[in-house]
Amino acid sequence: MRNLNRLIFAVVFGSVVSTAFAAENSVTFISPQDGAMLDAMAENKVTYDVTVGPGGDHTHLFVDGKQVAVLRELKGSHTLEALSPGKHELCIKIVNKSHTPIGFDKCVHVTVK
Repeated sequence: MRNLNRLIFAVVFGSVVSTAFAAENSVTFISPQDGAMLDAMAENKVTYDVTVGPGGDHTHLFVDGKQVAVLRELKGSHTLEALSPGKHELCIKIVNKSHTPIGFDKCVHVTVK
């Protein structure tokens, strides 16, 4: 019975902690929006707004799963290298001081023409 009580406490407490972390960590893409069409010949930028809560320190920007930038400012923009025509995934991940993702990210899918 004691082990069952411990298990119930761990599950409930873990859910509360994870919900609190989720409420305090957020990533917003201001631009581009999900589904956007980008011009291969244009200077394309990612504009973002991030709130870093407990466990987080800064963010990393990924293009198609490859890290392309460390974003230390919580609100700003980053100019992307030229993207080849086609579909791409852009992700911003909140990471800790060791640069390890803490599980809070946002991704958008864009098409470059």
